[in-house]
Amino acid sequence: MSHPLLDQHRATLDGALNAIATRGYWSPYSEMPSPKVYGETAAADGKGAFEAHLGKNFELNQPAQTGWGGREASPYGVALDVRYPVCDPDALVAAGQAAMKGWQAVGADGRTGICLEILDRLNKQSFEIAHAVMMTTGQGWMMAFQAGAPHAQDRGLEAVAWAWREQGFVPSEAVWEKPQGKNPPLVMKKHFEIVGRGVAVVVGCGTFPTWNTYPGLFAALATGNAVIVKPHGNAVLPAAITVRTLRAVLAENGIDPNLVSLCVAEQRSTTQKLVTHPAVKSVDFTGSNAFGQWLIEHCKQARVYAELAGVNNLVI
Repeated sequence: MSHPLLDQHRATLDGALNAIATRGYWSPYSEMPSPKVYGETAAADGKGAFEAHLGKNFELNQPAQTGWGGREASPYGVALDVRYPVCDPDALVAAGQAAMKGWQAVGADGRTGICLEILDRLNKQSFEIAHAVMMTTGQGWMMAFQAGAPHAQDRGLEAVAWAWREQGFVPSEAVWEKPQGKNPPLVMKKHFEIVGRGVAVVVGCGTFPTWNTYPGLFAALATGNAVIVKPHGNAVLPAAITVRTLRAVLAENGIDPNLVSLCVAEQRSTTQKLVTHPAVKSVDFTGSNAFGQWLIEHCKQARVYAELAGVNNLVI
């Protein structure tokens, strides 16, 4: 019997599976900020939700909080002044490890269903997230909306669909039977459970804080791993809104919300300590060549997925 959230979002999953099989265009998330799609009050509600964060502490109720941090400066000159929980990285890793057991137990059906529900919730928050992306990155409104919300959700959904497809090749149980001539056959009933590699860290960038974060976040999550999101220091709010939504949906479905946490690192050394932790088994990074190479050279305990900056020659 499949998970109820998987049943609820089955059409979305089937559409994504068809898209990755045919490599054609398809998206359940409208890239146009139209009231016909998102609702007549969505634009005003989203802007209001964004403004409600300004000048306040962003509560996440994470373990081992030591204080508040955050020094985002808006290119638009808007005073953001949002303060985020600063937590001990070792405690976030330990809490993520503890939460993985329950997350693995719900199986691929449960994980996929819950991830699809999270993406649906994030889609409903598209205007709020778009304003957060716009005001932290300096993007124009339409780019911030499209790349920051529906296109980022598309990338997350694609990761969930690939994860679902690959996990589908592993049976939950199988009967192994070997004939023994005149004697009764040898029979074994085998049970299989997919387990994650370990805690994943997703290091965000300052230019596309959701579009470059969602693929690694959802790929790791859908395959049974805990995830720590370490946002860029000047684009924390879009990541914080995302993490809050993830934690809420996880808790609603009986999963320890510490499966996903936000690590606000005031110093690069904090990030370096986090990504080289023995329990961290994957690191996703988009950004500078210098730090990307540092990750590749120093995170020997983890798989590093790095998208580094490139310079392309152009002759006119």
